[in-house]
Amino acid sequence: MCEEHTLNTKRTAVPMGALHSAAQEHDFGQLAEDTGFSLEQTEILYKRFKQLSQNEDTLQREALHSIPDLQCNPLKTQIVEAFFDKRNFEKDGRGKVHEIGFEQFLTTMAHFRPPQINLTAEEREDLRKEKLRFLFNMHDTDNDGTITLEEYRHVVEELLSKSGNIEMETASAIADAAMLEVASISVGPMTPDEVYEGITFEHFLKILNGLEIETRMHIRFLNMDTTTLCK
Repeated sequence: MCEEHTLNTKRTAVPMGALHSAAQEHDFGQLAEDTGFSLEQTEILYKRFKQLSQNEDTLQREALHSIPDLQCNPLKTQIVEAFFDKRNFEKDGRGKVHEIGFEQFLTTMAHFRPPQINLTAEEREDLRKEKLRFLFNMHDTDNDGTITLEEYRHVVEELLSKSGNIEMETASAIADAAMLEVASISVGPMTPDEVYEGITFEHFLKILNGLEIETRMHIRFLNMDTTTLCK
């Protein structure tokens, strides 16, 4: 059974002088504008980054893998790897990195941030596609542009289980049905010499059309709920 844990932050507290210096070095104002976080939220996330990295300038996988709150998450590996996937913080990025700086950390965190209330319909749709691309990339681990039917099933199950109105067993049943439906649509009749290539991102968008996702992609493993980082 997973238990609640609180990370001791006293040993790695960030002095105010260091925080001011970091704000100038990283241009917190510009980062806040680029990611949608407020300046105050950016400072909070910087402190958390320094706590996780033990006051180093870069963060490695081991620091995220060791967080107790993440141990219960079925997508632990995918979430951790997302922070080191170049596709999530570099334009046309490919491959993985061994460590990340604060800017890469913040940019990836922004994908989990709920949408602002005052978005236009076009902005909300762009944000939805951006979040779905991030989610797709999390499961397209070999970066070949496709995910398998089983991976798609896992995505649907995880998204549905985030709703307080649906029990995990029900979410699993719906996910099973969704996988079979996708199989019949995307695969269809196949000859013996045909090879199933998997679900592409374009098909992924069509399949999840109508499923509310914007507020469901949040994480609590940083000892701060990203649903509260929204204005």
